[in-house]
Amino acid sequence: MHPTLELPDLLRLIDERVTAFRAVIASAPDLDAPVPSCPGWTLADLAQHIGAGRRSWAATVALGAAATGRVLPGPEEANAPRDRAALDAWLAASTQQLLDALREAGPDRPCWTWWARSQSPQTSGAVARHQLQEVAVHTWDAQAAVGEPVPLPREVALDGVEEFLSTCVATTSRWPYEPATVVYRATEGPAWRLGLSAEGARAEPLAGAAGADGAGVPTVTGSATASDLVLLMYGRLPVDVLDLDGDRQPLDGLVEWDPED
Repeated sequence: MHPTLELPDLLRLIDERVTAFRAVIASAPDLDAPVPSCPGWTLADLAQHIGAGRRSWAATVALGAAATGRVLPGPEEANAPRDRAALDAWLAASTQQLLDALREAGPDRPCWTWWARSQSPQTSGAVARHQLQEVAVHTWDAQAAVGEPVPLPREVALDGVEEFLSTCVATTSRWPYEPATVVYRATEGPAWRLGLSAEGARAEPLAGAAGADGAGVPTVTGSATASDLVLLMYGRLPVDVLDLDGDRQPLDGLVEWDPED
């Protein structure tokens, strides 16, 4: 099993990914260039989302258990400047606000999150873990908009598979198709099992080889690099990126399924 990243590592990696994002924005020929993986958005829109979103989560984390919803930044600090130097400084300050709030809160402070029905806890540490994935995937989006995107760093991606399954897929909402077991296997070694049934979706890391821990043969096993697994889960890559063993129908169903319906 791949160990969950601790808060200092999460903060370091958030800073690294936003630094990479800022480098793309600083060197992009045109901030009005479209971002193909975020339909309808330009690079300027993506920069706005990264900056305002980090400020919002910083305020939400700082408020702790007293928050009843996500805290939005005031209009005077929520709008990204168009000047490149000012925009870079605004993005850096936005990230620092988030890092400071998470560091001050520590990993265990209760925090409002939108994933109350998932397997992830409603804590500042879980927010940090999800924030890393959000900025990492959006950095990939920005890179793809201006040229060749770089795969997610290994430690980011390995944590990202389990984080996505626990936060964005695990739910008590009914799986509307035939019960299934999906195993995701990273070519780097770790694997995770997702059970889908009328009781919802539950995810767990596999201690041994996929399908070899006494839990029965999975409906389908999908293998790829951890980076490609995360990008698939976030809708950036198609199911065809996987090396499949078994019935792919549950994977196609996951693409279509909205557990909030």
